[in-house]
Amino acid sequence: MFNVHAAQLHHGSPPPHFQTVSFSPKTKKDTLAITSVPKWVGSICTATHDKDSLTTKPTLKNTPLTLSEKITQLCDSKKSLLEVLRIFQEYINNGFYHSFEKSEALGVLLHACGKHKDIETGRKTHEMVSSLTQFKDDVVLGTRLITMYSMCGYPSNSRSVFDQLKSKNLYQWNALMGGYTKNELWFDVICLFIEMMGSTHDRPDNFTFPCVIKACGGIDVGLGEVLHGMVLKMGLLRDVFVSNSLISMYGKFGLVEEALKVFEHMPERNLVSWNSMISGFSTNGNIEQSFDLFRNMFTGDEVLVPDTTTVVIMLPICAAEEEVEVGKIIHGLTVKLGLVNELTVNNSLVDMYCKVGYFADAQILFEKNEGKNVVSWNSIIGGYSGEGDVRGTFLLMRRMQSTREYVKANEVTLLNVLPVCLEESDQLIVKELHGYSLRNGLEYHELLTNAFTAAYAKCGLLRYSELIFYGMVNKTVSSWNALISGYAQNENPSKAFTLSTEMMDSGLLPDWFTIGSLLFVCSNLKLLRHGTQIHCFVLRNGRETDMSTRISLVSFYMNCGKPELAQLLFDIIEDRNIVSWNVMIAGFLQNALPDKALCLFRDMVSCRFQPDKISLTSVLGACSTLADVRVGKEVHCFALKTYLIQDTFVHCSIIDMYAKSGFIGMSKYVFDQIPLKDIASWTAMITGYAVHGFGMEAIKLFKEMQKSGFKPTSLTYVSILMACNHAGLIEEGRQYVREMQILHGLKPELEHYACVIDMLGRAGQFDDALNVMAEMPMQPDTQIWSSLLSSCMVHVQLNLGKKCAEKLLELEPNRAENYVLVSNFFARCGDWDSVRQLRQKMKEFGLQKEIGYSRIEIGGKSYNFAVGNMLSKP
Repeated sequence: MFNVHAAQLHHGSPPPHFQTVSFSPKTKKDTLAITSVPKWVGSICTATHDKDSLTTKPTLKNTPLTLSEKITQLCDSKKSLLEVLRIFQEYINNGFYHSFEKSEALGVLLHACGKHKDIETGRKTHEMVSSLTQFKDDVVLGTRLITMYSMCGYPSNSRSVFDQLKSKNLYQWNALMGGYTKNELWFDVICLFIEMMGSTHDRPDNFTFPCVIKACGGIDVGLGEVLHGMVLKMGLLRDVFVSNSLISMYGKFGLVEEALKVFEHMPERNLVSWNSMISGFSTNGNIEQSFDLFRNMFTGDEVLVPDTTTVVIMLPICAAEEEVEVGKIIHGLTVKLGLVNELTVNNSLVDMYCKVGYFADAQILFEKNEGKNVVSWNSIIGGYSGEGDVRGTFLLMRRMQSTREYVKANEVTLLNVLPVCLEESDQLIVKELHGYSLRNGLEYHELLTNAFTAAYAKCGLLRYSELIFYGMVNKTVSSWNALISGYAQNENPSKAFTLSTEMMDSGLLPDWFTIGSLLFVCSNLKLLRHGTQIHCFVLRNGRETDMSTRISLVSFYMNCGKPELAQLLFDIIEDRNIVSWNVMIAGFLQNALPDKALCLFRDMVSCRFQPDKISLTSVLGACSTLADVRVGKEVHCFALKTYLIQDTFVHCSIIDMYAKSGFIGMSKYVFDQIPLKDIASWTAMITGYAVHGFGMEAIKLFKEMQKSGFKPTSLTYVSILMACNHAGLIEEGRQYVREMQILHGLKPELEHYACVIDMLGRAGQFDDALNVMAEMPMQPDTQIWSSLLSSCMVHVQLNLGKKCAEKLLELEPNRAENYVLVSNFFARCGDWDSVRQLRQKMKEFGLQKEIGYSRIEIGGKSYNFAVGNMLSKP
């Protein structure tokens, strides 16, 4: 975003030199922050301290303390305020003090009550003030009482005191207005302002307007603009506090340009002005301007020293934009300025480092924090949870609850922990967390209740989800969505649709998430009619403009095998985003239209959209299907330049693309270049060898993977069994089936059985193949019957082949490829009557064999040839 080395002090100072503050050794992503800090930051701090020392007033020794000074000392001591009140009573009973001294001392005590939110002592002090006639109409004490009640969170009592005052001046109005503002009673602030303007001749001042403008920030920008006009007419815009409140208000409503105008025309700016403007930029997505303004704090004419608020504003921006280096610089500033031990700063630093993946840095800062609060724990737990570290998350949670550290978990803690439970689908832990929330009175928190509803649904415990849902007093759209999406995930469309109807009957309309959940279940179960009805509902209710809904509809039609309808919807989207392009490209690939996927990818690039890892994975899949190595190489180069090759899915797709295009050497080269291989990388390379029939190479790589400490997954065993199948390594294949069960506790799935049966069938061992089929815990699918039928055709096994043919046509009677395979089998066996009957059935059912194409590439263009054709268009 900006280069701190370019920062220079004004008045012609030379570029700053940097010092390095090192915290711990550097590791891979857990690299500890090496924080470079400009040396001149130290000089700013020194200058600040020198200024403080010069302005310190000399104290006079042996000067007797006044009553208010005595009370101030007592309030600052460890005595309770109730005890201070008792001592005050003794003072006034045993000594002679003027009324103004008593009034001043009572004001000090009332301020202390408000500061410490000691409402009990505050009320007793109020009783004393009311009982003494000399203070009955004391304006200053009346103002102090109004402020005290507001600071303690009792604005209604402040109003009672205000109403009892015989004469009111601007200070009392401002005190009550400030109290309402502190308690965020925005409507009351506005009403009080209108009341003041109508019942007094006092003109609002530079304290009144900030309160009212802040209230407008919570209600209505239009009224704030009216106040802006009043401020201009009264000449108060030059006041820094008034201007700051306007900047903050405009920022909250997204009117950044208006806020910037106020900021730029301020004759005097303080740190609050800069913080408000930076916050306004960041809140409204103007990240570059936030960083520029932060830099200008140091390099402009004003040279302000950042405070805690500045740091707390900037660090989340660094985290969101993954600007780690800028975050480290800010970390260095906090060290230099002595802010690093401030609780809010420490928490923000921990949160920032967690979100950018620098857990070592976060952990060190967290451990150094001696005054950890629940926010501190939530930051570090949220970081580990976001990374999917189940063990680390629960260790921190247990440590947080331990006797030594004990900090009570709140709803945010549980919301941070729940996602890792869902990854493991751990029912016991979800129940344990739910029990904790019930014991600690968190069951009425809406977000948490919705999260538990969704968590139980994810674990398949829909009965528990319903119990929580129907126990809610006030159900929101989010509450209904949690249960509807739960039934959608568990593929129960009837219940999901019933709930959506109940939701509308209760007066709530479905939002984009509801529609997306219903379309999700329709997509998975290919419920075209139901999905079309949802589409009609969307059109009738004017929801078709919502981007999320449009993308869900495009995805639904693609999953239901209607790419032409998806194309129509996609074409009318004007403000397309990268997600909409990715859904279309992946959809074409899913519907066996790789040519269209490649064309759309080119269109996306020509429209200046930057492909992401999902785009590359899809287009590489299209290249694999078409064996289009030229485009595949271009995508490979792009992935290298943009560092997207570091993504597991991208580099696995590149390995697969080269392997399926016949370049197994390039696949191995890409595999060898991966610095940190994972199980997916090994599996992709083993699959590449398997596709090419290099069984021994696949087995060698499999053993090398195991020596490297990687545990094979179910998918890895599918790949190694495929390699054994293609290479005819029957005994090795059987050994791997036993190994996966005994050594790794993996139960063979349909894909594993399909590989074994195909392997035995190719070798002519049909009795063994049938025994494996009989031992399967699930029914054979069309893939198994078709592979066995192909083996029967090779070895001319007429009886078994007929059985396979019957099963295949029974399971998929409307698939043309099945009839062609069965027809070829009967032709191989010389049963021409059966061949004619099958051809006749295909005509009756309207089935036709898809035309096969050959594809060549000339001059960078692809050409398709069909049987009997000379040349088709590129």
